[in-house]
Amino acid sequence: MSEGPQASGRGRSSWVGRAVEAIGRTMYRRLDSGAGLVKFIGGGVYLIGDTVRWLFKGLRSPEIRFGWENLWSQMVRVGVKSISIVVLVEVFIGIILALQMAPTLKSYGQIERVADIVAIAMFRELGPLLAGIVLSGFAGASIAAELGTMVEGEEIKALRATALNPIQYLVVPRVVATIVMLTLLTVIADIVGVFGGFLTGTQILNIDSTVYLSYTRDAITVTDFITGLIKAAVFGLMISIIACYEGLSVSGGAEGVGRATTGTVVKCIVALILADVVFTALFYAFGL
Repeated sequence: MSEGPQASGRGRSSWVGRAVEAIGRTMYRRLDSGAGLVKFIGGGVYLIGDTVRWLFKGLRSPEIRFGWENLWSQMVRVGVKSISIVVLVEVFIGIILALQMAPTLKSYGQIERVADIVAIAMFRELGPLLAGIVLSGFAGASIAAELGTMVEGEEIKALRATALNPIQYLVVPRVVATIVMLTLLTVIADIVGVFGGFLTGTQILNIDSTVYLSYTRDAITVTDFITGLIKAAVFGLMISIIACYEGLSVSGGAEGVGRATTGTVVKCIVALILADVVFTALFYAFGL
């Protein structure tokens, strides 16, 4: 009879201990994730500063080679090879957007306003955002995998051993190429997205082509175009910095390269959407 209460007390004590242990482990994981996020943001900011410093050094000092050939090759790989994918995605998005908006606008007798919606959405939001997302998967993952493989193959150590800075020769060309080419890709994305809406409006919704072009021209302003390009330049910086940081932080062999590649795509997409929210709020607050 006396063993029953003791066993019950030991059971309650064991249950409480397990609960405290579970809470402690959860809090530790949360703190560890928070510390990792702070480390990632700090490392990215430091990498941006180092990249800007070496960029200006290369442009000002003739003794420091900028690496123009490497820059051109990166621009071809990052931008030129992405054109077909960006064009395909943006044309389809223009078609989808026009078809989705048509029934509601038609019920109000404003079917021609499809041109306004497609044009504004493409130039202000969907052009830079979707081009950035495509580039995250196409170029961002490639940059991270390439740099990660170089880290594991000790090529980065070999550069440092020969007094060559990896930021100057590896990071700067990739960052500049991504910023420039994403900005240019956004211009292409805007045009082909509007063209997709134009095809849908004139061929399926039976909107006169002259009327459609007139509404498109009246809807788009210089501010719409400039704000989209500003977003594209910042998106390009974020994609390249995240990819380079993840690639240079690789450890653990081939598995580490795979983690860096996957992490780059996920982090880039999340970062682009968060940045787009911030930009949209700021442009709304300033009436842009």
